[in-house]
Amino acid sequence: MKEIGGYFGLDDLVRNEFYEELLALNSGRNSLLYLMKARNITKLHIPYYLCDSVSNLLKEYGYNFEYYHIDQEFQPIFDKELEQGEFLYIVNLYGQTANRQTLALKQRFGQVILDHSHAFFQEPVEGVDTIYSCRKFFGVPDGAYLATDAVLHETLEQDVSLDRMSHIMGRYEGTASGYYADFRRNGDALDATPLRTMSKLTRNLMGAIDYGQARQTRNENYAYLEQQLGADNPLKLTVPDGAFAYPFLVEDGTAIRNKLVEQKIYIPLLWPNVMSDCPEDSIEYQYAANILPLPCDQRYGIEDMAYLVEKVKGQLT
Repeated sequence: MKEIGGYFGLDDLVRNEFYEELLALNSGRNSLLYLMKARNITKLHIPYYLCDSVSNLLKEYGYNFEYYHIDQEFQPIFDKELEQGEFLYIVNLYGQTANRQTLALKQRFGQVILDHSHAFFQEPVEGVDTIYSCRKFFGVPDGAYLATDAVLHETLEQDVSLDRMSHIMGRYEGTASGYYADFRRNGDALDATPLRTMSKLTRNLMGAIDYGQARQTRNENYAYLEQQLGADNPLKLTVPDGAFAYPFLVEDGTAIRNKLVEQKIYIPLLWPNVMSDCPEDSIEYQYAANILPLPCDQRYGIEDMAYLVEKVKGQLT
């Protein structure tokens, strides 16, 4: 029976989702699980340079997988012939895989899955299963979109996000450091959450985002960082649309991160598992340890970027 009267909850916000036509699920990890089931995938080829949530998922559900390496421009080094039931999992790292490259990989290997966790605004290539993460780009607790024509013949429950909001609301009215433990707990809880559709709360929030402003601000901030730091950056980068972050390769990423934390500048160490799984002389280890993913998102303007550049350059001398 529907409740009538009483106190107000969150209003229904503007319905303006960027990918309203795509399948809305509760996480990128579970979007992959959806595809594994719907495509009857028996084996997945994944990059070493990747969060261990993917390999943990594959282990948990008993799927076979193998690792492959990437080159200096983040592209897969892979030349095997895929058998029936085998798929190649390609991660669009820092938005450096353009759609023409995706199309070429699709034409060459056929059975591919593209992970756009670093490329929310890069629209999918027709016929290529593509996963998008919401919380990597916006202040939401969970959620993912999946571009696919694969149909999973299971009834999925809708997720509930109420208990995953503390770090988001806490940072909005407090500080990031004060709610970092909540952020970590949320990530762990989400990894343990079964495959479900996107929650009502997350979908409501995703509908109210000013995507045009977010995209433009990310592009402007990325361009500024490239202008100021490009000469010192060994990476050969293409300019993504609505960048995830600016990847700045340095010689001692750990020390620089630690120094920046003292100044309340938080640069994540993406995928520390890579440093445990790969030898120190591998490109994966060096990228995991020494790429600083500098924030350039819609929370900041050029004045913030100038301050960030000043503090980062101060650690290079």
